[in-house]
Amino acid sequence: MPEAAAPDSAPPPPFIEVLVGFGRELRNAGLTVGTGDVLTYTAAMTPLDPTDLLDLYWAGRATLVSRPDDIATYDRVFRRYFLADGARAADLLMLRASAAAEAAATLVMPATEPGPPDEENEAPRLGWMASDVDALKHRSFAACTPGELAALRRIMARLRLTPPRRRTRRTRAASSGRVPDLRRTIRDSMRMHGEPGELFFRQRKTRLRPLILILDVSGSMADYSRHLLQFAHTARHAAAKVEVFCFGTRLTRITKMLEHRRPDSALEQASRAVVDWDGGTRIGQSLDTFVRRWGRGGLCRGGVVVICSDGLDRGDPEQLAAVMDRLSRLCYRLVWLNPHKGDDPHFRPSTVGMMVAAPHIDLLLSGHDLASLEQLAALLPVLN
Repeated sequence: MPEAAAPDSAPPPPFIEVLVGFGRELRNAGLTVGTGDVLTYTAAMTPLDPTDLLDLYWAGRATLVSRPDDIATYDRVFRRYFLADGARAADLLMLRASAAAEAAATLVMPATEPGPPDEENEAPRLGWMASDVDALKHRSFAACTPGELAALRRIMARLRLTPPRRRTRRTRAASSGRVPDLRRTIRDSMRMHGEPGELFFRQRKTRLRPLILILDVSGSMADYSRHLLQFAHTARHAAAKVEVFCFGTRLTRITKMLEHRRPDSALEQASRAVVDWDGGTRIGQSLDTFVRRWGRGGLCRGGVVVICSDGLDRGDPEQLAAVMDRLSRLCYRLVWLNPHKGDDPHFRPSTVGMMVAAPHIDLLLSGHDLASLEQLAALLPVLN
């Protein structure tokens, strides 16, 4: 049976152009609407009815409006774009009809081999279509096409990260445990005139450990910098005790820039703040600045420090060795992401910077693809 060649990608629905045009009108009106926001809007409208103005309005308001002050502008542009003399609504109805016609036209019977008139043709068998999401997660950021990188950014935006926790010396009431709550037990017994009653327990409270991400944005890390920053944006919105720094030739704190809800806007503000983006690399000097200004002040005390760098250092190796020793004693765990590690379980550092830092590292991961970042996110809660 001859098989028809499957198309590389299905054509977008006809109403996509209308939604993209609406996003362009909002941007012209002064709203901060990025390409990722428009993609989210179109994805949200895919299972909905594009001819329903309520669906169009609320899907756009949920995905394209980030501030309450922009709602009035959004309403004005929506009325002008979709409700002006009914033309846009009529276009949507025609596009909906054409989309239904195209969908019906694709429902054709598969071709079969010709046979004798009295011989029944073999019934076609349909199987599951394999998803390429898993393969995309294991593809290096440096080897991805622009379309694949956009898909990875959308997946990364939905990544769920749980910061590590630690037990404190304070306790709280518990239903069971090993530590009896003598005060509460005796108080309850006194209500019973000294008769023994229920035995109460306490357990130690838990608190989030600080998570500090120190990202290398030098020229040698250009293929990975943006994706590591988006991972840092996801981590920053997962918990309050997350600090993010960038370094090339000097260290820059970008925690405040990543507080914006939209990743594109947050990364744009961070790129404007980092003046040495795609420049040289001085790991030792940058980490020394971090230890002197923030580390000794207690920022990383009991926390997990994650350094993302390829180890190509132009600074003094002795300075890097000394600051790595101090940093490993200040923090709880020291994790290093090196994209050159890849999927090699027997990776050995070859750069001088990595050789100097290796004795002080508790965990070495790659960070070259989405799967390795998901591995880091899964290891953080159980990192002891």
